[in-house]
Amino acid sequence: MSDEEKDIGFEVKPSSASHAHEPAEDRPKTGTSSVLSDDDEINQQQDAANQGPQLQTIASRSSAVSRTPTIIPRRERRGLLAHVCLIPEVSNPYEYSRKIKWTITFFVALAAMAAPTGSAIVLPALNDIAADLDTTPTITNMSVAFYMLAMAIFPLWWSSFSETLGRRTIYLSSFVLFVLWGVLSAVASNISMLIVMRVLSGGASASVQAVGGGTIADIWEVRERGRAMGIFYLGPLCGPLIAPIVGGALAEGLGWRSTQWFLVIYGAVVWICICFFLPETLRRTKNVVAEAEKEAAKTTAAAANDDPLAGSSTAEEVEAAAGGLEKPTTNTGTAQRPSLQRMSTRQSVQRATTKWLLVARRCFVDPLRIILYLRFPAIFLVVSYATIAFACLYVLNISIEATFSHAPYGFATVVVGLLYIPNSLGYIAASVFGGRWIDSIMRREAARANRVDPATGRLQFLPEDRMRENAWLGAVLFPAALVWYGWTAEEGVFWLAPMVANFFFGVGSMLIFAMATTMLTEFMPKKASNGIALNNFVRNIFSCVGSVVAQPLIAAIGNGWLFTGLAVISFVWGCTCIWAMKRFGERMRKGMDGHKAFA
Repeated sequence: MSDEEKDIGFEVKPSSASHAHEPAEDRPKTGTSSVLSDDDEINQQQDAANQGPQLQTIASRSSAVSRTPTIIPRRERRGLLAHVCLIPEVSNPYEYSRKIKWTITFFVALAAMAAPTGSAIVLPALNDIAADLDTTPTITNMSVAFYMLAMAIFPLWWSSFSETLGRRTIYLSSFVLFVLWGVLSAVASNISMLIVMRVLSGGASASVQAVGGGTIADIWEVRERGRAMGIFYLGPLCGPLIAPIVGGALAEGLGWRSTQWFLVIYGAVVWICICFFLPETLRRTKNVVAEAEKEAAKTTAAAANDDPLAGSSTAEEVEAAAGGLEKPTTNTGTAQRPSLQRMSTRQSVQRATTKWLLVARRCFVDPLRIILYLRFPAIFLVVSYATIAFACLYVLNISIEATFSHAPYGFATVVVGLLYIPNSLGYIAASVFGGRWIDSIMRREAARANRVDPATGRLQFLPEDRMRENAWLGAVLFPAALVWYGWTAEEGVFWLAPMVANFFFGVGSMLIFAMATTMLTEFMPKKASNGIALNNFVRNIFSCVGSVVAQPLIAAIGNGWLFTGLAVISFVWGCTCIWAMKRFGERMRKGMDGHKAFA
């Protein structure tokens, strides 16, 4: 045991080679309705199952902390600079102690703040940027809108890369790029350079938007995931609320370029934290290049059957040779050495070309297929509900700045930034108490339905159980707060009234965001990062649109009618989603179980 493993409280057994390659057996079953269980507690929980739902509920709580993690040998650990990470990689991330899990969750949430912070930190300084770079405010706004668009698109590829290269490699490489593009943004000499660098910066930092939820799903079991996801979500939600405060203070004291240098420093700090405290958590998967090599070998062998100049190797032999396997045995069971066959130059070129075309397709084209997940009703309902709430959030952010910086309020830039604090308090309250509440609802629903896995005696948790009274509270509180804020701001009521509304807006919207994100990871247990990437793709496109149209709509119809309209849309669609999930949730989930798209 190494010194750092002792320091962080691991009590571990030496890892064997077989353990290093068996994470899949410690993972959930293939179906989305399967149970995430701990084998060491089978007997205990079977006894609990025989004694009634109450004891079963108690026994269903996490026991990962009591298990002994199996540490992966240092030379076999995955990810960039894996040997310097103070938290070692283990064969089954569920076995990390709670202290380690919360440490990882904290640093992932810290990294998740980078992208939304970058989008909002320049809001108080837009006029200064326009004056310094000799352009119009409308064009300057594009640096924010295109940044949001990059946050929508880039996660599709980050998610795909993470499923192949691992989470840690994506985190470290993307934040190196984030720091680089941040430096170039800070020294931009014209608006075109600033917009391009901001787009690249937003795309780099958006990696956490896709990969972060997957990391949370990697280390937390279903029965604890609601609270963990709520804490994680504080990062991307508090970013746009804290950033205007920091941005306003920096812009007034040091100029708008200081906001970009702040992002550079923040990105560097996050990179250091990830480097030393975030091990690889993704289960071991097949190598894309190796898989492409095998597929190319099959294609070449099939073509060789029609080529009289080709060798006599069969397709099975070529595939076995490409995969480093033994040649198929004869009927007598005697293993034979694969005979060496001469390959023509044309076949060699064909195999190499096919291999790299397959690699390129899987890395750059296949990620676009994530959008096709919207054809599944359960995914569409969850994503669309979260998207509407997220678009309203960015309309509200624009409204706060536009309304309270002018008459009758006329607050200074720094004071306007402070008005985003009530939302943050609402997010924190909902994250701390809402996640635990949702987890208790999951246990209650499973016990009420007597859903017990006969093999382990553990309660079975279903994704649709997360849409219960918590969802109804969010569906009512969130639109009501929008109406409250809209009309008090429209009528120039004392500033405290709309700020109280914003607190309840934060509570209601956070219940929706955390619920939607967690449900996506459970509907798609083997494609968690893809589900998060899809959610980010859709919601950030709508938030980009909301940021662009908010100001013209406020000028045209006012805050009152704008937020009343948004409230009606949110309430109607929210109720529709909750009703549909309660009525048809089981049918929709079973239609997804076993589908090849989720394999």
